[in-house]
Amino acid sequence: MTLADAVAHLSPERWATANRLLLRKALAEFAHERLITPEEDGGRYVVRSDDGLTTYRFSAVRRALDHWEIDAGSLTRHRESAELPLSALDFFIELKESLGLSDEILPVYLEEISSTLSGTCYKLTKPRVTSAELVDSGFQAIETGMTEGHPCFVANNGRLGFGVHDYLSYAPETASPVRLVWLAAHRSRAAFTAGTGIEYESFLRDELGEKTVERFRAVLTDRGLDPADYLFIPVHPWQWWNKLSVTFAAEVARRHLVCLGEGDDEYLAQQSIRTFFNTSDPRKHYVKTALSVLNMGFMRGLSAAYMEATPAINDWLARLIDGDPVLKATGLTIIRERAAVGYRHLEYERATDRYSPYRKMLAALWRESPVPSLRDGETLATMASLLHVDDEGASFAGALIERSGLAPTEWLRRYLRAYYTPLLHSFYAYDLVFMPHGENTILVLRDGAVQRAVYKDIAEEIAVMDPDAALPPQVRRIRVEVPEDTKLLSIFTDVFDCFFRFLAARLAAEGVLEEDGFWRTVAEVTREYQEANPQLAGRFRQYDVFAPEFALSCLNRLQLRDNRQMVDLADPSGALQLVGTLKNPIAGF
Repeated sequence: MTLADAVAHLSPERWATANRLLLRKALAEFAHERLITPEEDGGRYVVRSDDGLTTYRFSAVRRALDHWEIDAGSLTRHRESAELPLSALDFFIELKESLGLSDEILPVYLEEISSTLSGTCYKLTKPRVTSAELVDSGFQAIETGMTEGHPCFVANNGRLGFGVHDYLSYAPETASPVRLVWLAAHRSRAAFTAGTGIEYESFLRDELGEKTVERFRAVLTDRGLDPADYLFIPVHPWQWWNKLSVTFAAEVARRHLVCLGEGDDEYLAQQSIRTFFNTSDPRKHYVKTALSVLNMGFMRGLSAAYMEATPAINDWLARLIDGDPVLKATGLTIIRERAAVGYRHLEYERATDRYSPYRKMLAALWRESPVPSLRDGETLATMASLLHVDDEGASFAGALIERSGLAPTEWLRRYLRAYYTPLLHSFYAYDLVFMPHGENTILVLRDGAVQRAVYKDIAEEIAVMDPDAALPPQVRRIRVEVPEDTKLLSIFTDVFDCFFRFLAARLAAEGVLEEDGFWRTVAEVTREYQEANPQLAGRFRQYDVFAPEFALSCLNRLQLRDNRQMVDLADPSGALQLVGTLKNPIAGF
């Protein structure tokens, strides 16, 4: 690839399209979060810059949950009497005060926006695939075919640290095959933990293959080192070239770390960017790696300390699901994080606190693949795909409904029973909450209809909000203290506002299912669950999912305030940005 080829996707036409799409989303989500207040003017809406001299004008439909569906083609920018080209970077500078962007955060946020725009330009070069065609594609074709990223966050593809060559090599949408780098880590500083029934040597041989294990062992013996003194750790290639080979130079020099070379299997990066699916053998585990790249409010490292309890937490949750008849009846499963390995750089640990990215540079975990659990005729798709829209404005969800032959409300009811009912039951029966966004959920489909849901990203994302819950010692990390009045936001914000809001609007815009029909179905499935579980009636009254309104919790406000560490995962409710309320769309039913 030549120097010029690396940026061939950055053409004036594609840049203009990317800016229009991003500004449409920015205006919609910032209006939703009440950072800006569009004024009505002659059938269109107007947003003014901080100095009042620049205006953005557009047409929009207002939907449930204060969702702004803006027509991207209608969007124009004016200063005094002149019409100006749309420029996302100018927009954030012009509305810096309204958006609460500090002098320190603004340039870094602009860099994240630039990266997000560049990624959109790349996606605009890809062959046009309709949603109907994507429905017939395989699991990984759907995964790499996603074009939007997180539906709420505006700067959702920052990936600060990636150069353009890295982007083309490792971004999920480029679908470039990746071979992981393997290191040998001295056992004095490394730890391997695993779920019940897993033993290090046999697990490694299953994952790597006998030949590769022997090749790696030979690297150590050729240097006069004893393989028994080391644990093998898979590493993201970017992390090796850009961080470990330099930042961990002392460890390499002292043979605490030894580079063994690349593994033989090829992987594809997933939507979460640091997790890899094994395409050489899809039945093998996913590998999640540490990646010291800033993306969507966090440095995407992995904590060696957190890794130690990860398999135990997964085993505990798997047992809970297996032993609960309600969860079992929904078909819910998790893909467990079965084994983890972490490396502790003792000097950086002495120099930092537990939040430091220096403590999260070298760790990995292995997560089960959902492929072996498929029955005849079943296929897989990331739940994020439901919000995907093709170039002709057709959604993947609409294409699935069409394929299923079901009435839209019946298709929706099956999806809700598989995905949403387990969330309700986990909350009401166990005070257990997930981070159930589109990228963390896999849907099992048959002929376009949802059969069941698979939750993933367990150990870092689940929480038990009952301070008195009897948890095994190694699982207690997931217990968090959350104020009573914000507990139900795990449903209202994470499910209603951050996913159903977009799905309902999409289906309504396409004429597939009216919004009332969507929310009535959500209400019916909620009532169906409550009536089937009268033993929890007291909890249903205490935490009323049919309450007339709920607090608006704002995600972009978190990132605009601190785009390096949005939330302390040990105290998720402490960072919440609550601004007014939203009308609960199921309250009327």
